[in-house]
Amino acid sequence: MDNVKNSGAEHIEFPGMEDTLKGSGTVAVPTSLQDLTPEEIQRREAKLVRKIDIRLLIMMLIMYILNYLDRNNIAAAKLAGLQADLNLRGDQYQVCVSILFVGYLLMQVPSNLILNKLGKPSIYLPGCMVAWGIISCCTAATHNFAGLVVVRFLLGFVEAAYFPGCLYLLSAWYTRKELGKRTAFLYAGSLISGAFSGLIAAGITSGLNGARGIAAWRWLFIIEGALTIFAALIAFFIVPDLPRTTSWLTDDEKVLAAWRLEKDIGEDDWVDNEHQSMTKGAKLAVTDIKTWLMLGVIYGCTSAGCVTTFFPSVMAGLGRNNIDTLLLTTPPYLIATLVVLVHAWDADRTGERYLHIALPPVVAIVAFILAMAGNNFAARYVAMCIMLGGIYAGYVVSLGYISNILPRPATKRAAALAFINCLSNVCQIYMPYLYPDSASPRYIAAFSVNIALLAMTIVIATILRIYLGRLNKQLDELEGVDLARARENEEHGLPGRAVAVGFRFLL
Repeated sequence: MDNVKNSGAEHIEFPGMEDTLKGSGTVAVPTSLQDLTPEEIQRREAKLVRKIDIRLLIMMLIMYILNYLDRNNIAAAKLAGLQADLNLRGDQYQVCVSILFVGYLLMQVPSNLILNKLGKPSIYLPGCMVAWGIISCCTAATHNFAGLVVVRFLLGFVEAAYFPGCLYLLSAWYTRKELGKRTAFLYAGSLISGAFSGLIAAGITSGLNGARGIAAWRWLFIIEGALTIFAALIAFFIVPDLPRTTSWLTDDEKVLAAWRLEKDIGEDDWVDNEHQSMTKGAKLAVTDIKTWLMLGVIYGCTSAGCVTTFFPSVMAGLGRNNIDTLLLTTPPYLIATLVVLVHAWDADRTGERYLHIALPPVVAIVAFILAMAGNNFAARYVAMCIMLGGIYAGYVVSLGYISNILPRPATKRAAALAFINCLSNVCQIYMPYLYPDSASPRYIAAFSVNIALLAMTIVIATILRIYLGRLNKQLDELEGVDLARARENEEHGLPGRAVAVGFRFLL
């Protein structure tokens, strides 16, 4: 391994990890671990994972709750009078919702490549969070359609860094069979946000309307934006960097953190920032058919998930007043949170991926059919309660699966995560127009589109399963070949050096 010249980042060279393959077909144990028994290594690894979970997962969860809250509080603000106060007419509200995702799409891929190049998520992610908190607060100062469009675009542009950045950071710390439930824990932040955003909005709109001469919806943006800024300042001291550059790990912990990932894939994840090519990483991502298949799988779930942006409005069609409507949004999100966490835990426990991705959309399809056909409160509310779990259970497993099947090199993984998340959110631009007030309460057009796209998810997931099965058969034939030949496989979507040491795709 060349000496790392990572400008500005602390790092450690790992004796015993250089050129770990050398044609041997195994990943070498670092010098500092060679005198330990397998049981002792396992205990140290478990202790390290707990340490990372406490520092990384909890902070990421809090940050994502606030990320999602700041993005979607416009739905609650609409019920609290934003539309009337800003004199929004026709489809202007839908424009304000969708314009956020224009900025969101433009920045995702560049942001993840910049994050990978800098190697400093502890600064980059909280820094972006401060920026979007300030912008969220500024939403309270808007007085017309044009002002709201501008702040929503800027909010999306800055928020774009967070979710794909988190997915990349998780994939840099956890093995393939650990990643599913950690991704679910992260994504639970959006569901928890959805659950409690209604409660928070109900409290603010009922208690602060007109306080100090400020409308309730303006207080909503001020309070939630201020909370975001406060959390971001704490995050600067908690969020880790990468395994080899995190200051609060000991040298032995850095060795172990890097080695266990290399052992999982068969290839080291570390490339210093002077030798990384963002262009090559992006090229490898977009020329790999697995990237496009994963995009198809996730696109259907993302499209159906757009219902959450209008969930208060959809729930309002059940015939309750505004406060009751906001409160009724909580149980479906809490149920979905539980379903997503249990589902991802089972996916990691079994190592199975296809059924955990393809079956939940079937449940969501049934829920959308019930929501369209139901003519009474009970039937429609039951549909809403099972709808979100059906949409997001498979979606979350799919998010972790991206890093499973596109693991190396790191720049390719970073580009693929952002690229898939970016294009899958294109639907956020046009889907708001399928939820006009005139379509309430059944939203037949929107729900029909959701059903079709969820069916597409199932079909493409099946195609991906067949394709990966065939790739695994190729890997059976390539195991143990010389390193030079294994490296050539990177150009064909296979994980380079890992081919020589027994890597297989999870199915």
